[in-house]
Amino acid sequence: MTNQYGPRMAEMIRGWRVLLSSFLGVACGASPLPIYTIGVFAVPLAATFDWGRGDVMLATVPLTLGTILTVPLIGALTDRIGVKPVAMLALVGLSLSFCALALTPDSLWVFYGLWLIIGLVSAGSTPVTWTRAIVAWFFMSRGMALAMILIGTGVAGFLLPIYASWLIETFGWRQGFIGVGLLPVVIALPVVWLLFQDSPRKAAASAAARAAAALPSASRSAPTTPIADAAPPPPAPDGMTLREALRGYRFWLLAVVILLVTVQTSGALTNLFPMLLDRGFGPREAATIAGTIGISVIVGRLMTGYLIDRFWAPGVALPLLALPAVACMILIMPEIPTPLAYAAAFMIGLAAGAETDVFAYVTARYFGLKHYGRIYGVFYAVFAFAAGLAPFAFGRVFDVTGSYNLALYASAIMVVVGAILLLSMGRYPARYTVTSSST
Repeated sequence: MTNQYGPRMAEMIRGWRVLLSSFLGVACGASPLPIYTIGVFAVPLAATFDWGRGDVMLATVPLTLGTILTVPLIGALTDRIGVKPVAMLALVGLSLSFCALALTPDSLWVFYGLWLIIGLVSAGSTPVTWTRAIVAWFFMSRGMALAMILIGTGVAGFLLPIYASWLIETFGWRQGFIGVGLLPVVIALPVVWLLFQDSPRKAAASAAARAAAALPSASRSAPTTPIADAAPPPPAPDGMTLREALRGYRFWLLAVVILLVTVQTSGALTNLFPMLLDRGFGPREAATIAGTIGISVIVGRLMTGYLIDRFWAPGVALPLLALPAVACMILIMPEIPTPLAYAAAFMIGLAAGAETDVFAYVTARYFGLKHYGRIYGVFYAVFAFAAGLAPFAFGRVFDVTGSYNLALYASAIMVVVGAILLLSMGRYPARYTVTSSST
């Protein structure tokens, strides 16, 4: 099959079940589901309980805290027992905890406590788990495989607000929480249970066993030729332990890069709508411009995935991750022409789409797969911290200064520094390089 299709296509065909189930796991997981729907629920919750919309949106802080506390442990569990059991339990936990929001009483503290629980029980459905499976199954096409599953957040970001709005308008916000909360167990869980396989080596062994069982009994003892459609699995996982990674400069360098880049992309992305309103755009036009981000996130992920399979990932990342600095300069302008506003939104989305691909890919290439879950779990905690802090920081700057300009200037510098620092990762370690013949 490798000769017929090429090594990259051979990997895709061999791992299509993992790709499909991981895509649905990401789309219905803890990364998009709470974040892309909380804004829709903010208005009816505020009206019901006389809360401020800001009070409702503050629930993202305990959600982030719960994720940060749990995700390093989740990474360690995926290394020890595999992705499938961890992910399935997390999907169930996410579903139950999100449905529990339908019971929200007139107490912000209870509301925040429920969001903390969501973060604690659903971290196993974040990209930490799904990317762990992808980097084990794919090498030659690893970047594109990561992109294909991570666009699940972009697809969810487009569909979830529409679905949640329909539920609230038709049945009310309490039933809306239940309708959204059922998605992980109705859509993702059955597919993961039926199709997902942790180890390509175990999958190959199972395929060989099924093929042997199908042979006549007289021929089972005779040597058999390899199945034409079965691409040989990658070699056994190699790599650093978390302790070894902590002793190297690359670990701390990548953590700093993730922090610097994520503060900019998350802060600008979540505050783009009010920034555009401040520059004179109407609500409908501002929403349309901000919606460009969803498209550019998908474009950014697919384009990044294609390029990092073929070129050095830090070099690919430099222009993509630095683009939001240009967007910041556009957003600082007193009057923004409409085409430039669209360009700024598109650049922010490209970087947001590229960053997750790059960080997961770079983790596997520089630290190997042995403790990938533990190591990427720590990096994802840094990512979650920055993503949770940035919206508040941008908003606080506005409250104090009456403008987002200081935050935009600072974050533009941060993202450029982060993109340049990534170049200091150096060449990929040769010990974690797999030849095309291995795929």
